[in-house]
Amino acid sequence: MTSELRLNCITPPYLLKRMLKSDDSEVRQAALNTLLTTAHLRGERSVQAAFPGAAAPGNGRRTVYDCRNTTSLPFAILARSEDGPESTDVSANRAFDTLGKTRDFFQQVYARDSIDGHGMRLDGYVHYDYEFANAFWNGRQMVFGDGDGRIFSDLTGSISVIAHELGHGVTEHTAGLEYHNQSGALNESMSDVFGAMVDQWALGQTAEQADWLIGREVFTPHIEADALRSMKAPGHAWNTEKFGKDPQPDHMSKYVNMPDTYEGDWGAVHYNSGIPNKAFYVTAATIGGYSWEAPGLIWYEALKASNSETRFQEFADTTYRKAGQLYGTGGSEQTAVLRAWREVGISVTGVSTGLASAQTRTAGQNGDPFTAVRALTVQVQDLSREVAALKGRVSTGG
Repeated sequence: MTSELRLNCITPPYLLKRMLKSDDSEVRQAALNTLLTTAHLRGERSVQAAFPGAAAPGNGRRTVYDCRNTTSLPFAILARSEDGPESTDVSANRAFDTLGKTRDFFQQVYARDSIDGHGMRLDGYVHYDYEFANAFWNGRQMVFGDGDGRIFSDLTGSISVIAHELGHGVTEHTAGLEYHNQSGALNESMSDVFGAMVDQWALGQTAEQADWLIGREVFTPHIEADALRSMKAPGHAWNTEKFGKDPQPDHMSKYVNMPDTYEGDWGAVHYNSGIPNKAFYVTAATIGGYSWEAPGLIWYEALKASNSETRFQEFADTTYRKAGQLYGTGGSEQTAVLRAWREVGISVTGVSTGLASAQTRTAGQNGDPFTAVRALTVQVQDLSREVAALKGRVSTGG
């Protein structure tokens, strides 16, 4: 089954299932409504995929519609357009403005003409359903729920969420990564990468200044520092009595294996996206400066060079190759990519551990002092893992 039959939603199924176990009946009801509506949408998406139609070009024009808490997109009313005045609806204005920021990011940073590269219209729909705790991209439109007001607030309130969902459109029109298993986790990760970069670009933040959180404004809005995901520290985006701990892995040793079904999160795509997410964060932090410059360009070019079945190993190899092509073989950018993938348990094909260590030392000697410190930190982490593994083998008599 291809990604065309999968609906790209921001809220992972495992979180909605945890909401179903809440002691709060209203939270349980909101989660149930969201799950049922999402299941219905998956059926609609399958019908759409069976009768594909090209999206009409429109110079990236934005139009936002109000669903008035129904699930009918065709009967939504116009809330704001490029030619009209500002809306009296805060959600409509937020969606309109953020659609524009995301469009401008791709145009100004990567010279990409809207989501499909050919001026695709950006149609947004707000107030979808009642207390719908999700936002999704259905291949043609961006749709936002209002949330339940307790676990989720209005989904238009997060630029990283909106850019994440539109990022699925970019992936769909480039590599077309199939939405299951490792290719699906890469699909999710690329959307988080785009979401984080647009957020940081809009705020003018460097990799060091950013918090690297996805959806921090809309998930548990009354709890600070919580978010749907953390690219800097996968597995640490949230930890509450109600929902337990964020289950994302940050290393291949923690890779999650689940069935390729909706109940299994299509092979744990929302779980395992934490691994490439961490690799991108480490690359950006090691290179320094703005994430959308060298790190983002490397990832974007690697995405365009990928195909529908690309897995973690192939993508790591491609980012390493693209870093060399763009910034020089053996340069600090390529070395940062190499070390980032090693930190999450993936060794770039054809590059020995000894060569990787030598490249890191060279980069530290020739680069700025912060590069040297970051390189040393990675070496210490590598050594600590090797010592821990050795102790484990000794204790078991291996």
